[in-house]
Amino acid sequence: MKTLKELAAYKSMISSLIQRDLRGRYKGSVLGFAWTFLNPLLQLGVYTVVFSAIMRAGIEDYYLFLFVALIPWIFFSSSLTGGASCVFSQKELVKKIYFPREVLPIAHVTCQLVNMLLSFIVVLAVLIISGKGIGLRALIYLPFVVFVEYLLSLGIAFITSALTVYLRDLEHILIIVAMAWQFLTPVMYEVEMVPDRFKPIFMLNPMTPVIVAYRDILYYKQPPQISTLLHACLLGVVLLIIGWFMFSILKRHFAEEL
Repeated sequence: MKTLKELAAYKSMISSLIQRDLRGRYKGSVLGFAWTFLNPLLQLGVYTVVFSAIMRAGIEDYYLFLFVALIPWIFFSSSLTGGASCVFSQKELVKKIYFPREVLPIAHVTCQLVNMLLSFIVVLAVLIISGKGIGLRALIYLPFVVFVEYLLSLGIAFITSALTVYLRDLEHILIIVAMAWQFLTPVMYEVEMVPDRFKPIFMLNPMTPVIVAYRDILYYKQPPQISTLLHACLLGVVLLIIGWFMFSILKRHFAEEL
């Protein structure tokens, strides 16, 4: 409770860090903040060419099938890999002044969340223009799924950012982990394609129910199953609690290690 009160008191610092990251992301580029919208559009163009004209995946509008899952995955992957260095990259700040160290992963993950929400503007526009359409009844569930993924991403960022202070090589290892994790998550394929004997293990992946829920809402235009939402919410809360306690223990010696 003490840490939560401190975080509330340092909300202006979190806001400043988020604004700085958003401004600095494309600083010096000609198009600047417009890249937030251009990046998903360019990715969509590649998927349309590759999966509609060259590769035949056997799924109707496969490029959309992939696109609606890839944007949320990029958010999680950025929290996993980029979150690993969010404390280490601010080592001078950590060593010189006191503030709740949780501010750093929270600011990083929230910045990635803002980028994903802006990308969703492109996703929704493409769904409408392509004729796929949007299910308004299903769309009601989208904020809840986004919130659950935020919990997951924050939990994983707490873990990786704290461990990277002690294990510097972890930052590079996580790039490989993120790539492998993507192939173990139904971003590019349906869950039904996984053999039954592997499904119990496969469903332990916290991102599986999240991606399934996104695809139900945006691609199939149907409300996600309650079991899927509960599964995602449970894994999100558990991972956040684990991450919070690991960070709380390891942060005590950040200044010495940095």
